[in-house]
Amino acid sequence: MSNSPSLPPFDGKAFVRTLTTSPGVYRYFNDADELLYVGKAGNLKKRVGSYFLKPRMEPRIAAMVAQIVRAEITVTRTEGEALLLESQLIKSLKPRYNILLRDDKSYPYIYLSGGEDYPRLAFHRGARNLPGRYFGPYPSTFAVRESLSLMQKLFKVRQCEDSYFRNRSRPCLQHQIGRCSAPCVQLVTVDDYRQDVRHAEMFLEGRSSAVIDELAGQMEQASAALAFERAAALRDQVAALRRLQAEHHVQGASADMDVIACRIEAGLVCISVLFFRNGISLGTRDFFPRLPLDAEPADVLAQFIAQYYLDRPVPRELILGEAIADQDMLAELLTAQSGHAVELKSSVRGERARFLQMAERNAQASLTSRLASRQTLGTRFEDLRRVLEMEVPPRRIECFDISHTRGEATVASCVVFGPEGPEKSHYRRFNIAGITPGDDYAAMHQALTRRFRKVAEGEGAKPDILLIDGGSGQVAQALDVLAALGVEGIAVVGVAKGPGRRAGEETLVLADQRPGMPARELHPGTSSPALHLVAAVRDEAHRFAISGHRKRREKARERSSLEDVPGIGARRRSALLKAFGGLAGVEAAGIEELMQIKGIDRGLAERIYAALHP
Repeated sequence: MSNSPSLPPFDGKAFVRTLTTSPGVYRYFNDADELLYVGKAGNLKKRVGSYFLKPRMEPRIAAMVAQIVRAEITVTRTEGEALLLESQLIKSLKPRYNILLRDDKSYPYIYLSGGEDYPRLAFHRGARNLPGRYFGPYPSTFAVRESLSLMQKLFKVRQCEDSYFRNRSRPCLQHQIGRCSAPCVQLVTVDDYRQDVRHAEMFLEGRSSAVIDELAGQMEQASAALAFERAAALRDQVAALRRLQAEHHVQGASADMDVIACRIEAGLVCISVLFFRNGISLGTRDFFPRLPLDAEPADVLAQFIAQYYLDRPVPRELILGEAIADQDMLAELLTAQSGHAVELKSSVRGERARFLQMAERNAQASLTSRLASRQTLGTRFEDLRRVLEMEVPPRRIECFDISHTRGEATVASCVVFGPEGPEKSHYRRFNIAGITPGDDYAAMHQALTRRFRKVAEGEGAKPDILLIDGGSGQVAQALDVLAALGVEGIAVVGVAKGPGRRAGEETLVLADQRPGMPARELHPGTSSPALHLVAAVRDEAHRFAISGHRKRREKARERSSLEDVPGIGARRRSALLKAFGGLAGVEAAGIEELMQIKGIDRGLAERIYAALHP
């Protein structure tokens, strides 16, 4: 089932005649063997035939069919299996003509540790394999952080790391501002702390009314026992819970549900999801999938649900702005996957209709904002084309920057911008080694060589514009690298700071790649959209370089000199650091003190001491 340039064009009708009527998945490829489309079918012969046997097709379908040179199928036992396989292939292979959900991050959770006298609450994302309980999922990191902040105010359950908790000798700032009961120094009994944890659990389960009733009862008991300070504290806690309940409780949303609306405009799509759990609104989250031409909202919603929920926790109800194909089959698959009944509803009334209108307004507002941002970005790219006298606006801009602290832990960053904005999946960092510390020219030369060597070998995309944070010296390094590697057709532009290093007064140093020709200096001015774009890209490269440098520096500093001592493995190193409260404490210890640690004899203690006191 493959073609080569010497063979006749792909004969779709002949291919269809060979197909089975079983359910399965089909895939189309172009002449470069790139995957164009993945689809599923309850009847492969009938579904694939619709692409090649119809006299008229939608423009999007016709454009795709014209490129097909090869097709493949995978037969499955059921149409449900085909749907699962289709979703997995779209996620992993990212076909050009499929609706593709770009943001595939996992949901964040609130984690309550288990097996401890003083459990902690914490933000969690990823595999849920630690002992304890997980509450969520939440729609965003912000929603989790906000909930954790509320937990501190209401129940004073600790949120610090275990290592920090175990090494405290006095209460921290969180206790001083009334957000932690200081279990680290036993200012709260285990029983009282467990009660706070139990109330926090009940609240996170949506049982806030039960918590209020219980605390109100305790308040009355404290008042009757003349424990007025405790009664006042409980009164304030109940009042805070009632205020929070009034702010967040949603009448009519007693069921766990997500409300999903879709809006399409000017080639962009926004899907807005409102999340409700235990009668509480957890907020909203917007998605902007990659959209093929002429896709309809129902198609987008169907693909979104298949890609997003088939491997994630799913609520009992999904309220949809459009009726979708295969709605019953999706509900069955989600029910089997989640272990509880899942309903997909598109015709709703009452409060659910109001929530759907809310989601639709959110989707439209977010889409309008994204379109405005896209238009602004398009204006900036066009102005940059004009300033640099290019024939067409650039499609890919790369910017390099160097960051270090007095030559320590030098890191080079490469960020990529396109007409849609930053392309973060293409960002790269380069750990620089083998140069004189602080030599920015050598660092830039090394980073550019490593980046463009792949381009010279025919790998990776070539930028239209290469931005360098610096003046003519840095630009010269870029020209030397490109010339040595034989890479041509890239506009090299330096971004030099203006007088007084004031924003908006930068000078663009445009290299002339003809031998012996000097670079041109351009001064777009503070109002130039082109300069706004360049400054944004440069600032992003600077941020990315600094964050990489800090991580590398911290990692280097976290590397204990104990790691170089023969006979000191991870367990003994951990025991030393824990016993002395860190590396500084180990360095201050004498040989006799070091020998007090289990597993460390005099010979090893002397080697440790010698290593730390060269």
